[in-house]
Amino acid sequence: MAALAGDAFRPVGSLRLANNRDEAVALQAEYETLREDGFAAEWRPELGGRLAGRFAGALFHPTDGSLHPARWVRRLAARAAEAGAEIREHDRVASLDELDAEQTVVATDGYTEGLVEELDRAVRSTRGQVIVTAPLGEELYPCPHYARNGFDYWQQTPDLRLVLGGFRDTAVDEEWTASEDPTPGIQARLGAYAEDLAGEPVEIARRWCGIFGMTADLLPIVGRVRDGVWAACGYSGHGNVLGLACGELVAGAILGEQSQLLEVFDLERIGGVFPNGFTGSN
Repeated sequence: MAALAGDAFRPVGSLRLANNRDEAVALQAEYETLREDGFAAEWRPELGGRLAGRFAGALFHPTDGSLHPARWVRRLAARAAEAGAEIREHDRVASLDELDAEQTVVATDGYTEGLVEELDRAVRSTRGQVIVTAPLGEELYPCPHYARNGFDYWQQTPDLRLVLGGFRDTAVDEEWTASEDPTPGIQARLGAYAEDLAGEPVEIARRWCGIFGMTADLLPIVGRVRDGVWAACGYSGHGNVLGLACGELVAGAILGEQSQLLEVFDLERIGGVFPNGFTGSN
């Protein structure tokens, strides 16, 4: 992925923070499993800087990094165009009946609603709200940070701006939506947390929202939906990595290739049932 992303990827690692002892125990178990399977990982029981005394430990992934989404998408689009794909911008599809194609792949993730009834039952549009500050006076967070099981996340950009998202679980019912409008409640929480992380008042330079597709078991839906219609969506907040693998998987399935993963990611496994009180995590 790093080779494909080029300058859209910064290999700075990532840090998953344990908010309490229970999370620390779970992250330690994950750390041990990663090491047993040969993956690079570091357990950090003590943290310095602005994190000191705030968390019960952290799992550092040294081979992870930060991905610039706009550059990433443009690079992928350029490669697709070079391979002969026609990219049609500002041409919304309201119904699959409008398309003249033997095979159609629905790969719209959080924007799937209304296209395929079977997917409407299985994938929930979910809003993630984000802010970015003016540049801070110093680098406090050199890599992406994830806290509270991924519900809060932040990093600093190369020009020292703090990018912060999260708190979706504080207003779950409001955030099951494809609306890209920020809400006062979550935006206020993000602003207060940004000042807490910076240790000083900050200027909010921009606010925005991103929409992703959530499934009840947090695994994507990949494969045949019905005759001539295929899906690769429902990444539950992890589409940058899963999207590549699932795109290759569904392409192979259309060509008749078999894979056990198609059974794991089959639409029928979940039936579109979301448990009461379901929140998911990023």
